[in-house]
Amino acid sequence: MKESAVSALKKKGWNVIESDLYALKFNPVASRDDITGKPTDPDHFKYSAETAQAWKEGRLAKDIVEEQKKLEKADLVIFQFPVYWFGMPAIMKGWLDRVLTLGFAYTFQTMFSEGLFKNKKALLSFTTGGPQSMYTPSGTNGDMNVILWPIQNGILNFCGFKVLEPQILYAVAHVPQEARVGMLKSWEKRLETIWDENPVKFLPLQDFEGFSGGFVLKKEVEESLSESKYAPTVGQHLGKPLPPDSQVKAECSKL
Repeated sequence: MKESAVSALKKKGWNVIESDLYALKFNPVASRDDITGKPTDPDHFKYSAETAQAWKEGRLAKDIVEEQKKLEKADLVIFQFPVYWFGMPAIMKGWLDRVLTLGFAYTFQTMFSEGLFKNKKALLSFTTGGPQSMYTPSGTNGDMNVILWPIQNGILNFCGFKVLEPQILYAVAHVPQEARVGMLKSWEKRLETIWDENPVKFLPLQDFEGFSGGFVLKKEVEESLSESKYAPTVGQHLGKPLPPDSQVKAECSKL
């Protein structure tokens, strides 16, 4: 999947930067070693505050800085991984923990639709062990839309990324070789026009109260959504049925 993406994007004239986390032996563990020099409060070390200050002062660990430079250059970020225990492998989660530092990737004044990465796009491209039927509202693993919400909303949308439809390859180890070849060709075909795609839908930050209001939906917004059959999102469900495929299909793709 990764090799196909690199090849397809380069054919379309993209400059591609890769981060093979295993080849880099990337350290996934957030710790005091992520800053150089003395902490601002050595007796009560707060990771987010210390790394934010270190980012401002150029004191972050070298491997974090190198990955942040790649992100700064990126218009589109593709996260390629196999699903482990309903999420990302530890090494990729650790990359997110360490690289998306306060100040660089987000602030509490610039988040979600107003996030620092609002001019960038991102998508998850991943493989599963089980077939698609397992990841449905009636499947044993449950609705894939629910599984995706913490990553797509809680990480990518939180930082401002425009989140494109995920590229999901189900049960790749259990299908014939010709099926896998077809999956790769479909992925390559999609990448030819990837930049033109619309993102999946999230509610904009202005629909919510701010700090003083507890970051909940404004009353007038909630009232405007009251007549809808479905919830506005997976997370802000308002006690209603979840919107079908809201995390796996762009808004304009829905029937």
